[in-house]
Amino acid sequence: MVDTQAVTALGGAPEPTVRARAILVIEDEPRIRRAIRDALQDVADRVLEAGAGADGVALAAAERPELVVLDLGLPDVAGLEVCLQLRRWANMPIIVLSARHAEQEKVLLLNAGADDYVTKPFSPGELAARARAQLRRGMSGAPAEAVVTTGELTIDLAGRTVRRAGRAIHLTPIEWDILRTLATQANRTLTHQQIFDAVWRRQFGNPQQYLRVYITNLRRKIEVDPTRPQLIITEPGVGYRLELAR
Repeated sequence: MVDTQAVTALGGAPEPTVRARAILVIEDEPRIRRAIRDALQDVADRVLEAGAGADGVALAAAERPELVVLDLGLPDVAGLEVCLQLRRWANMPIIVLSARHAEQEKVLLLNAGADDYVTKPFSPGELAARARAQLRRGMSGAPAEAVVTTGELTIDLAGRTVRRAGRAIHLTPIEWDILRTLATQANRTLTHQQIFDAVWRRQFGNPQQYLRVYITNLRRKIEVDPTRPQLIITEPGVGYRLELAR
């Protein structure tokens, strides 16, 4: 089976669908662990399970999984602390799973090193798709010369060009920097602050206010229907992500 989402080297072909050697699920409720395991059974050879934060950190250190699915409501250690502990030595993707909806909490977790956030109750298909997207990004680590392709849109990161169906799209320098930042972290939600720091660096200002205008203009140029964006997705109160076709 060949994955039609392409994050390829210049002139390369689409990469095959990725499959992890091991995925670690840190979740204290057995029923939910089973649901996650069932959702991910076609994504990994093994789905490891831990019912507490400390056990999860220890299992991650021993098994070195390619992906961690982390619940926030753990009985011993806060999910945020588990995320921070893992990020001290590991760079595998972390998908946070929680029933909580607070925007500020999502921002804190993403800034702490989480790669994605899925809210309970979750769709098994969506969780599997997000896991594959994170595995693909983590394993391929799109090089600086990469071309990111989704549907008819092609982003040449080295050549600094954007095309839709072969037609060149003109972007301003700021629009390009925003798109490049999103493309190099495709399928990962980046907070307003993360994008702002990457594009404007040390300039002070309101990240959300700065980005809103530029994202609107960028969508007008690259989306088929800017009023119903399919590429640049808004995570309300948190940030944006570039959603590649799965």
